Amino acid sequence: WPICVVLISSLLGEYAFFKNYLNNIYKKMTGRSADKRYKIAVFASGGGSNAERIIKYFSNGLAKQISVDLLVTNKALAGAITKAQNHDVPFIIINDQDLEVPTTLIQTLKDKKITHIVLAGFLKKIPKDILNTYPNRIINIHPALLPKYGGHGMYGHNVHEAVKKNGDTETGISIHLVNEAYDEGKLIFQKSCNIYADDTAESIAQKVLLLEHTHFAPVIKDWILADDI
Repeated sequence: WPICVVLISSLLGEYAFFKNYLNNIYKKMTGRSADKRYKIAVFASGGGSNAERIIKYFSNGLAKQISVDLLVTNKALAGAITKAQNHDVPFIIINDQDLEVPTTLIQTLKDKKITHIVLAGFLKKIPKDILNTYPNRIINIHPALLPKYGGHGMYGHNVHEAVKKNGDTETGISIHLVNEAYDEGKLIFQKSCNIYADDTAESIAQKVLLLEHTHFAPVIKDWILADDI
């Protein structure tokens, strides 16, 4: 029946009226507007495998109202740039000054109508001005089970080396809101995997990366759609 309504309303010149009518019905049923669009900026400093997974996930129609509209990196040679280019996602390269005084960066995010920020291997602290511009709209993925192995300097291989050295029998991923302290924001999601005696830091890293690739994008979707902007 919605298709019939659209066809008839178009013929009668009342498309705008009936579009609003259908949107109101959708909003009552789901609590969200059918016209609402959510635009993600992915921040990445490295190879960009997570960034690419996120871009692919939201370009496959799994959540049509969500898209990745910008990649932000602080590394001119970051592999994430190539990943973004391969999927026609625009990118910008920022430096330390852009984060110390983020006025231009914030304006760029606003110009792109960015609604949410996702940190996917971004190694710089997010400044207070951006946190205030996007309160509870920024999340990060961490390659360990927080609060263990979090904080300044605990990223990537450093984390996996520490996990191996301490003889842990499990590790995993943590997805959390971003605040002014490294890895201390509210936890949204965690998933663990086992570690065995013959595991190395490298094999642990592969297990954790698989968890990241499997879970990050779906958690982003659920987080955004549960958000009441």
